[in-house]
Amino acid sequence: MSTRFAGHKVSHIASATAGEDTMLTPSPDVMRTLLARYNELQLRHSQDSDYELQRSLEDVTYTLCVSTGTRTVHDALLAADSILRKAASEEEAAAGIPVQRMTGARPAIPKPRTL
Repeated sequence: MSTRFAGHKVSHIASATAGEDTMLTPSPDVMRTLLARYNELQLRHSQDSDYELQRSLEDVTYTLCVSTGTRTVHDALLAADSILRKAASEEEAAAGIPVQRMTGARPAIPKPRTL
């Protein structure tokens, strides 16, 4: 889905394809931005826990959960990883690059600390 704002085309949500669930998924760029912001705030919050920083972390955590259709930040991080992996596979397939599957165990995503 794309929208025009003041002459700029903004694409922020990828629509589901035929036969898939009708839930809209955020674009990989939006996921990368949210994950970068979440990681930055988590790091800063581990060093300093002032009120404004905590509120910002809560806001981005909420946005991650809503964007991925999950209820916990842990599930949101797993869903975001899945969205980015799928996008990378689709980009590789479109470019004609053979898709290489990971073998072995996937890296564990640590549970976030509570706010």
